[in-house]
Order: sequence, then C-alpha cells, then structure tokens
Amino acid sequence: MFVPESTDLFSDTDGQRYYFCSKTCLHKYSSPEKEARILGNRLIVGWTLSIPIILLTYATGMFAYKDFILLTLALPVQFYSGFGFYEGAYHALKSRSGNMDLLISMGTLTAFIFSAYVTFFPGSIPRSDVYFDASAFIITLILSGNYIENMTKIRANRAASKLISMIPNITHYISGSGEIIDKRTDEINPGDNILVKPGEIISVDGTVYEGKSELDESMLTGEQEPVLRTTGSEVSSGTKNLNGILKINVTRTGKDSTVSQIYELIQRAISGRAKVQRIADVFSSVFVPIVIVAALSASLFWYFYLTGIGFPLSLEIAILAFVSVVVIACPCAIGLAGPITLLISSNVSSENGIIVKNSSALDRLSKVTRAVFDKTGTLTDPNPVVTDFSVTDGNLEEDVLAKAASVEASSNHPIAKAIVEMSRVRKIALLEVSGVKEIPGIGIKGKINGKEIEVSRARKEGGSTVSIKIDNALAGYISLSYMIRDSARSAVNGLKKMGIKTSMITGDSMEEARRIAGELGIDDIHAEVLPSDKSEIIKQYQMAGDYVIFTGDGINDTVALETADVGIAMASGTDIARESGDIILLNDDLNHVIYAKIIGERTITKIKQNIGWAVGYNAALIPIAGGILVPFFGLSIYSFLPILAALAMGMSSTSVVLNSLLLRPKISGLIRKYERNGVKS
Repeated sequence: MFVPESTDLFSDTDGQRYYFCSKTCLHKYSSPEKEARILGNRLIVGWTLSIPIILLTYATGMFAYKDFILLTLALPVQFYSGFGFYEGAYHALKSRSGNMDLLISMGTLTAFIFSAYVTFFPGSIPRSDVYFDASAFIITLILSGNYIENMTKIRANRAASKLISMIPNITHYISGSGEIIDKRTDEINPGDNILVKPGEIISVDGTVYEGKSELDESMLTGEQEPVLRTTGSEVSSGTKNLNGILKINVTRTGKDSTVSQIYELIQRAISGRAKVQRIADVFSSVFVPIVIVAALSASLFWYFYLTGIGFPLSLEIAILAFVSVVVIACPCAIGLAGPITLLISSNVSSENGIIVKNSSALDRLSKVTRAVFDKTGTLTDPNPVVTDFSVTDGNLEEDVLAKAASVEASSNHPIAKAIVEMSRVRKIALLEVSGVKEIPGIGIKGKINGKEIEVSRARKEGGSTVSIKIDNALAGYISLSYMIRDSARSAVNGLKKMGIKTSMITGDSMEEARRIAGELGIDDIHAEVLPSDKSEIIKQYQMAGDYVIFTGDGINDTVALETADVGIAMASGTDIARESGDIILLNDDLNHVIYAKIIGERTITKIKQNIGWAVGYNAALIPIAGGILVPFFGLSIYSFLPILAALAMGMSSTSVVLNSLLLRPKISGLIRKYERNGVKS
C-alpha cells in the first residue's frame, strides 16, 4: 500500500529512508527474527483455537452455552492473534488509505461484535446466527500467510549473515619490528600489514607487497580456476589463499571491505523487494471504501426511513443491514484465494524438483521477459573435467597418468582434482611422492622413485591444458574444460520460443564467455564482471522495462539473486546462494526454469480467478444485504439475511477451493506438453 512520507513509522538504512504502514510492518523489516517469534505465538493460538471453533460450529448441533463456548474460544484469536491487523488498519485510516488489514479488521470485528451481542442477548435480533468461525478462521488463515512472508525475509538476512561469517575473526598482524601477532580482525586498520598463510581466508582488502600465491576468487567471480596474485596485486576480503604465503598492506577494512559492501548490496536488494504490492492490497484499496459506504448507506437509510414511518424495530433493522453488508463482504474467500492456490502450487513445484521459497516471486515470475544466467556452475558444470589426454612416443598412458595424479593429489586446485578423479575412474593406484612443491601460477613438482615429475599449466582456447614432464622430458598433455550442462541448450531454446530474451553474465574471460554463449545461442554477453556489477546490469535491464530471472549458483551471485525480480539458485551451489534465491532447482536441470515460469503464470492466473469468484459472490449479494429486495419481500427479509451472508461466505470459499484444485492437472499437463514437444512459439 502507499504510505505517505508524513508517517512517523520509518527506518533509515544505508542512507535511504523506508516508510511503513504499521509497527508490525516496521518490525518485520527491522527485526524479522523477533517479529517471527511474535507471529509464531499468535499463529499457534490462532490454529489451536480456530480448529475447535470450526468443529463445534459445523460438527455439533445446538446445545446449552454453545455460543458462550465459541465466544470464549474466539476471544483470544480475535484480539491477540489479530492484533497486528488492527495496527495496520489504524495506520491505514490515519493515512486515509485502504489496505487488506482494514478490510480484515472491519469484517472480522463486525462479525465478532454482532455474534457477541447475539450470544448475550439471544432473541433480541430474530433468527440471527453467530459468526465466530468466520472471524477466527479469517484471522488465522491470513496470519499464516504473513508468517510465511516474514520467514522469507529471515532467510534472506541469513544469507547475508553467512557472507559476513566467512571472514575470520583473527588476522596475522605484522608489527613494525616484523613480529607476527594474532589480532582480532576488527582491530586491523588501513595501512597495517598482515600475513596470510596457505588455506586461509583473506579478512580485509589490500595490496600484496611480498609473496606469490594463487587465490580462489570464486566468491567474487564465480570462476573455480585460481588466479595468481604477486607483488603489487590487489586482493579482496573473502577470497581464499591456496598455496603461498602473502604479505598484504591493508587498504580497506570493516564496512568498506568487499565482503561488507556485498552484504550491504544484499540488504538493499531485500529492501527493494518489499515495495512490491500484493494483489489483495491493491484490491482492498478499492473494495474497502465501497464496502464501508455501502454498509453505512444501507444502515442509515433504513434507520431514518423506518424511524420516519414509526416502525418500532428501526434500530435493529439498521444494525442488521450494516452487519449483513459487512459480513457478506468479509474477505474469507479473498483470504483463501492466495494461500490455497499457493499450497497446491507449492506441492506441484516440489513434485517437479522446484522449491519455491518466496511465494510472492510467483507474481513476478509470471511477468518475466528476460532470463539471465551465470556461466560457471549454472550453464556449465561447476568443476572442470578432462576432455583429452595424450602421451608422447615411448610413454604409456597409465604410467604417465599415475605419476601426474600422484603429484596433483597434494594440491587442492580444481585442475588437480579433475586429474586425480580421472585416475580414480580408470582405477589407477596413486604412487608415493616426496618433495612436493607447488609453484603458484605455474604448476606442481614432486619426486616418484627418484624421478622428478612436473605438471605445469597453460591456458588455451576452450579450456586449460597441462603438460606432464618426467625428468624434464615431455611425457604428455591433459586438456580440461568446463562442460556445458545437458539441459542448458534445451532450456535456452525453450525460453526463446516463449519470447523470453536470454543473457549471460560471468566473471570469466570474454573469450571463454563467447565460446559458451556461441554453443548455446546466447547473444547478450557480459564477461569479467564483479558481483556488484552483476546487480547493476540486472538493474539496467529492469530500468529498460524487463522483468528479470537470474539463475546462479555461487556466493558471487548472491547480490544478483536478490536484485533480480526472481532469483533461481542451483541446488549444487553454495549455501548462501540457496538462501538468497526465491526458487531452488533441486536437480540442477535448467529446463526447470521453464517449468517454474509455467507454474508462476498458472498460479497467478488462478489466484486472480479466485479473487474474481470471491468478489463476484460478495458484490452480487451486497445490494441484497443493503435491502434492494425489500420492496418485493418486505422487511421480513432481514430475518434471514444473516443466514444468507453465511451462505455467501460458504459458497465463495467453496468455489475458491474447487477452482484451486484444477491448478494441479493444468500445470502437470503443460509440463508434460513441454517435455514431449518443447515450447511452441
């Protein structure tokens, strides 16, 4: 809903001010963990008491004190579980706007107060039933949706927190005298000198002034292949030192470091998502004023008209008119329209290997016009594989591979792991190695049975090649490459047939990016891109009018996953990427990006249909509740209008449930059609 800037409910974050409609919304934003506990407690009370209310109402006949028992059960649900809705309604009235909270509060309070009056004064309003079941169930059901929404925000915050937790708490500080002292990382300042040992995570940004080592910068670039850093090279926090000792002059720490900047970008992306309006709120902003005006108009008309003609029950009829209009308009079916459809959609998604973590992403998914992919680990397999192996004359493949794999077994380099894996697949036993020495950026050496074995690397188009030397004599070559996923081609082609533009963003070289994109038919390429630049590219697409899916797998993709309209994470990716994504592909099949698009479109269509059913029933009966049939049936119609109101709610809810059940076969049919024939243009 629109919130005016005059409100005193706001939060200043990263230099931006965000305004909120209620304290509940503010707490969801600023303290999601605390708000989750509050919502959880309210939800427990709601479901614990709503279920007995429903059973007593519909599974038992009339007995003594039944209405008083229902009142006792409904009271905590109405005023404890539903408290957040009243806050939202108060601030909506204060800002002179309508929202779902106002509609829920108005409908449930009217039903509750009317039911309480009937309970304490039975017979004062002829043939009137109680509506405790409707008021309690509406509050509990919609509160469930709010709880799920809040948990989505918590997961996003956890992703950002995991990023920060990567940074080691202790850093090796180099004093002016050259002594190495372990200090807390938050005590390190720009201008200090630090030492980073092999296998350690770099805690700050800086410049290497002594040493040489390969770094795993996949956190930043997404590329598994290590990068050589020597004197004069800049290094970033969050990257891993693999095989050398580095001495670094610190340039940026704390909030200014690379990891912290990525953390702030994630937080801003999360905040931006909160601006997306829900369908129900858009509907409520129009429907609430109509209901209030209709209810008051009907009530006042009958009160003054009947008083004018001297009718003795003018006040009772006026109350019945108001209650009938508001209860008929009560958003029971509207509250069901989303949750029941999303529940079925979630089940269908999980059956197809798709986990939808953020249900609000389905709305954005249905509007997607561009699909953007990370390269390494998404369009390609995450680790390199051997594509070619050859030996020079006089050498045996098994002997050369055994020596190369035995030396590489001492390294944690991705290429080394691929060579060792090749030997394992071929069931070649590793040999005993001595004097292993890894030379950053060059290769690795070691001695086997007195012979010096050297495996050195050289890049070439399409991947990497390593040469194997035995006592300085060339013995063979091994070529490696990142293989394109089997599902990548069909997924890209399918998206194009759906009219969705495809793009690729990668931290890898332009040469390698063009090779992969050429094989897949992707024309729009961005290479050698940092995480913050990925999110900026996505923002540019959005500013140009595109709704963007971004599919990725790495820590470096986290900001992009949060910035995109829909973030899809590969299950084989990092924990942080999976936390940030709206959707997770459990089997890493990129065709499921298309399935997710189908599910999103059909789910939102079904929700809109459900709201149409609900509004149709309610809108048709509002004039009747207001008294349009009195000229034909007389004022006696108000003796059964409350029953008609209950019937209307029941019919609208039933129609919503039945219509939602049709979602499963529809989605399943479209997915099977795609599997058989692909997507038609």
